[in-house]
Amino acid sequence: MTITPAIAIHASAALAATVLGPVALWARRRGAQRPRLHRAAGYAWVTLMVLAAISALFIQGSQGPRWAGFGPIHLLIPVTLGMLFLAFRHLLRGNIAGHRQMMQRLYLGACVIAGFFTLLPSRLLGHWLGTQLGWL
Repeated sequence: MTITPAIAIHASAALAATVLGPVALWARRRGAQRPRLHRAAGYAWVTLMVLAAISALFIQGSQGPRWAGFGPIHLLIPVTLGMLFLAFRHLLRGNIAGHRQMMQRLYLGACVIAGFFTLLPSRLLGHWLGTQLGWL
């Protein structure tokens, strides 16, 4: 598999979201209230997550089961967009705890856990990294 523009956009957005996520999450902790930082980092993070999800629509892999070119990993696209929608709905309704919970779960699932799966040797990034480090 080669790095197409869709893969480059997706990987860049996902990596940036993984790095920026903790800034947005921790800027509103009780001990350090930084609402401007939280809001700016949060909007940037949401934009990156939407970009990562939309760009994933244009990535087709060759491994595992496929349905119309989409594999099981593509189920994260509607999950991600749905959780972002629910997080903003919680926010608009004043349910800050629900908003926080949705965003924390989305960061953990879409950035951290999915990020670890990209490092598997059978994945493009994992294969490249393993080759560079001399593991493969």
